[in-house]
Amino acid sequence: MNSGKSMNVAGRFPLRELVKDGVFFTVGTFLYSIGVSVFTVPNRIAPGGVTGLSTILHYLIHTSVGTMILVLNIPLFILAFRFLGKRFVMKTVFCTVLVSVFTDILSLPFVPKYTDNPILAALYGGVLSGAGLGMVFLRGGTSGGSDVLSRLLRLKWPYVPMGRMLLTIDFCVISLSALVFWNVNVALYAIVVEFTSSRVIDSLLYGADNGRMALIISDQYREIAAAIRTDLNRGVTLFKGQGSYTGREHEIILCAVRRTQAAKLRVLVRRIDPKAFVILCSADEVLGQGFKPLRQAD
Repeated sequence: MNSGKSMNVAGRFPLRELVKDGVFFTVGTFLYSIGVSVFTVPNRIAPGGVTGLSTILHYLIHTSVGTMILVLNIPLFILAFRFLGKRFVMKTVFCTVLVSVFTDILSLPFVPKYTDNPILAALYGGVLSGAGLGMVFLRGGTSGGSDVLSRLLRLKWPYVPMGRMLLTIDFCVISLSALVFWNVNVALYAIVVEFTSSRVIDSLLYGADNGRMALIISDQYREIAAAIRTDLNRGVTLFKGQGSYTGREHEIILCAVRRTQAAKLRVLVRRIDPKAFVILCSADEVLGQGFKPLRQAD
């Protein structure tokens, strides 16, 4: 009886995850396509990767950007299927097809385009594309293009960091756009798009999970630890330390809190022991009970 129930729950779990993937991928690729079709392409801004290359080809040979995104990704899909695995390719193909379709739909004449201010276009294009890609990355997907290419190149040169490969690919595309359009400004706008997009992606991927790590040394460590547990609902760890100068042993409190709780932690410690020694450090990602589950960090 119990085993049947467990199997039923386990059977529903993948479907629930697939639905989540579908929602995130659909909304994310739609936001990304708005950034491309409404803001960057109309201003001849060609950020890196396949999207940037498709933008250049759009103005050179008058092809649709969405169609070119799909066409240029096909050779990468074939190689990725062979070397990177079926699961990765399935998600990538799904997202790329959505980007292609949404981009072409949003490129139709009845959809308003923003061309008044290229700098604002670059900023809003970067924010929207970054938000879209962030949603896709949160569920383990990619939009194809330079991300797939960089993974394939790492198989050949594993010692080269992926970030450096992505930067090199994007730099080549942005430089090409400056040559094709014979305008250095479009390259500068593309850099703005890349920077803004990367900041938004980092905020989505890590902003919600980062926090503060606190090390607290106090003679009243029991009271402070109890207050952290009750007032902040956070766990604490105690370990022993020894002062180098005095040789005196101390109990040291270690705890992790969210960014919004850091100020309250300082007030709490100061109220109990104004002479306490406190170190607060930024933690890029906090995983585990009370934060993001460890199983979702992959």
